[in-house]
Amino acid sequence: MSSPKLPVDQEVSRAKESAQSGLELSEQRVFRLSPLIRLTLLALYVALTLPLPFLAQATEAPVPPAVLLVGVVVGLIALYAALSERVIVDAQGIQVAYPGWVRWLWRKGWYLAWSDIEALKPRSTGQGGIVYYFLNHAGAAYLLPMRVAGFAELVRLVQAKTGIDTRDVRPLAQPWMYLFLLGLTVMLLAVDAWTIAVAANQL
Repeated sequence: MSSPKLPVDQEVSRAKESAQSGLELSEQRVFRLSPLIRLTLLALYVALTLPLPFLAQATEAPVPPAVLLVGVVVGLIALYAALSERVIVDAQGIQVAYPGWVRWLWRKGWYLAWSDIEALKPRSTGQGGIVYYFLNHAGAAYLLPMRVAGFAELVRLVQAKTGIDTRDVRPLAQPWMYLFLLGLTVMLLAVDAWTIAVAANQL
């Protein structure tokens, strides 16, 4: 018994989509963290911590300003390392990787072959958002990075290679949220400049 034929235009459309998916997955794709998110988080960290050594010196705090300054720099390096995450997708699987110096010091990343992925499960966060985890056949969970630039393309490639329906998968936060936070951060940096100037005048 032969299967019913699709209309010609639907057959052509499906063939084009199949060819496009095959072309996209035949070469390696790299998705990096959104530049807007990286800029916002780094600027916010600087805005929150930069005045501390100056205030410690002006108020003669028990913690030496030099110690605070070292702590601020170490924290900035750690944050930059966490924001250097990238997602690599190719025909064999998906990988979360970091630069060599980050892997040596801290995070190793992970790799999953497409054939090992059993499901993509949502989980609620403490702030009311939803994140997604890949589950392999052994039941281990791997967090799907949701702050990369080109996230919609990433989940489309995941669906094309695993067959998992990703139509309801959305980024954890929308770009306008980070734009709003960046605006507040710029205002905070202006307050920091005033605070540092006042502290310097008291020395």
